[in-house]
Amino acid sequence: MEIVGLGFHYEEVPVGRKFQTIGRTITDADITNFINATGMVETMFTDLEYLKTESDIKGRVSPGALVYSFAEGLLVQSTMQHTGFAFLNMELNVHAPTFAGDTIHVECEVIEARLTRRPGRGLVRTRNEIINQKGETVITYTPLRMLKCKDPKLQRTED
Repeated sequence: MEIVGLGFHYEEVPVGRKFQTIGRTITDADITNFINATGMVETMFTDLEYLKTESDIKGRVSPGALVYSFAEGLLVQSTMQHTGFAFLNMELNVHAPTFAGDTIHVECEVIEARLTRRPGRGLVRTRNEIINQKGETVITYTPLRMLKCKDPKLQRTED
């Protein structure tokens, strides 16, 4: 019987493949729990009066790290169950603030895919755009991940 909800194998994510996750609304409770769990008790995240009077950003702003973490959660749920082996590196850029009440989703495009020398493993880099409900890109990042191959013998042969 087929199991649904499993992640993509290396062979299923060729360069140029695009996909989008479902959405996730960021709540005030999410922000409070995240800053308390991580110790990010920066004034921008804890003092609403400061935001009203001193900050260029107005409203209950979310840490970029929370937004990125939620994006990764959306991706793990839909693309990496049982097939993701490692998160190796990334470049991340924050373009705009995300606020309590914003709904985000992730749009991904595979920009690199290559086999490793170790059998059954491939490296895949995606360009991920975190988009809010207004269609604005708030964060872009380019993770490189190691994924399982469907064919356990598949490997890079040239050096």
